[in-house]
Parts: sequence; C-alpha cells; structure tokens
Amino acid sequence: MRAICVDDEVLILQMVVDMCRKLPELDDVQGFASSQEAQDWLQDHPVDLAILDIDMPGISGITMARKLKEKDPEAAVIFLTGYSQYAVEAFAMHASGYLLKPVSEKRLEAEVQYALGRKKTQAPFVPSAVLARTFGTFELCINGTPIAFERARSKELLALLVDRRGSMTRAEIHAVLWEDAPYDRAAQKQLDVVIRSLKKTLLNHHLDQILEMKSGTLRVVPQEFECDMYRLLAGDIEAVNAYQGEYMSSYSWASTTEGYLVRYIGS
Repeated sequence: MRAICVDDEVLILQMVVDMCRKLPELDDVQGFASSQEAQDWLQDHPVDLAILDIDMPGISGITMARKLKEKDPEAAVIFLTGYSQYAVEAFAMHASGYLLKPVSEKRLEAEVQYALGRKKTQAPFVPSAVLARTFGTFELCINGTPIAFERARSKELLALLVDRRGSMTRAEIHAVLWEDAPYDRAAQKQLDVVIRSLKKTLLNHHLDQILEMKSGTLRVVPQEFECDMYRLLAGDIEAVNAYQGEYMSSYSWASTTEGYLVRYIGS
C-alpha cells in the first residue's frame, strides 16, 4: 500500500517516514515538508494512507484531508500534531487516527494497522441498538436505557474515549481524568482498577467489542455503536437539531469539544 507523510518539521518528517518504511503494510512511502508540494503530487498519485501534520503553513492538514477525502473517501487519514485541541476538528474529517508528537514506533504502528484494517473492512452504516449519548450528560444506552457503571471514573473513561475517538495511552488518560496529579506507580494501579471496572461493565452487557486495547493504548471502536456527536459531525440533520448547546456537561475536559460543536453548527 502507498502512504504519504506531510510535516513542515523536517526532522519529524524524516523520522515518521523512516518508521513507516519499516512497516510491512506499506510498500511505498513518500514524504513532503511542503503541504503545497504534497497537494500537487496527490493530484496524480492515489494513496491508501495519509499521515498529515495539522498545523502547517499554507495548506493545513485539515484542508489537505478534506480535499483527499473528496477525491477518495476510502483513503485513510492519520493526523499528527503537538496540540491535542485539534482532535475534535480532526475527527470531523472522519480521520482514522490521531497521534500526538513525539511519536513512538509502537503508537505509529498501532495507528497504521488500525487505519488500514478499518479501510479494508469498513462496512455501510447500520443503525445500532447501542447509543453513546453525549448531548447533555453522557450515557451509554441499550435500546434507549442507560446502563449502570460500577465506578463513576470508569464511566468517565468511556466518555473520554468516545470524545477523543482515537487511541490514548494510560498516561494521556490519567493526565485528563486526574489533571495535575503525578502519574506514579500508585496512579497506575488506580487507573488499572478503573479500566478493569469498565471492561467488566461492558462485558456484563455483552458490549466488550466497543473497547479495544492494543500496544498499551485504549480506544473505542466507533463502528460498534451509534453516537449523537459523531452523527452531528457527519452532517445528520436530526443530530444537529437535537444539539441544545450542552455536551457531556458533567466533565470539565469536554468544554473544548462543546465549544467546537457550537462553532461547527454556526458555521
């Protein structure tokens, strides 16, 4: 498969290209430090995967992804950035993955495998009896009935993964859920308890397929459930009309997404 990497930081670009060329899934990897040069090259060269820095001079990664998706909706996109606040806008572009700098080989490999695997197996949308409701307070519902969680933190963890949609390491999760608390050995054990509780709750309701754990990261699998926020970003008019300005109101970290949704609807 053919991939393209675009980043105006030359050292980071070369590192990502070198890591990509080690992956057996990719047999042709092209790197560009100029988004305009990459855009010109893409006019005559189809790609299976694009790894794009979001914040670049000239044509941004978001704009590049939009144009690529217009030309080839099946192309997979992984966004690469040093700024987590871009995550919501990135996934409005139906990105397959989202990587924060600095990038490790394991994280990159996991995201590439997920993106290309999803590209191969992606099926038409089928309405699901399972709904992640994010407008107002967060609930995971089966046939309209919210399920109960053993721990409030495990519910919040699932809400965070639904919000971010991409993979997160345990350290990244802890930094959001416990803010400035140190990520020491005790904190790791505490987070492990929360993760086990979440897995148990999902398993008890036969929903364990929603959560994916791989290479030290966690993510939700969006194909396994409906989500009002995902539908809104996809342009579903019912979801747009249903949004009343509150998003996961119990969690302070959700305010970034809430602000973006307001701007998205008003644009």
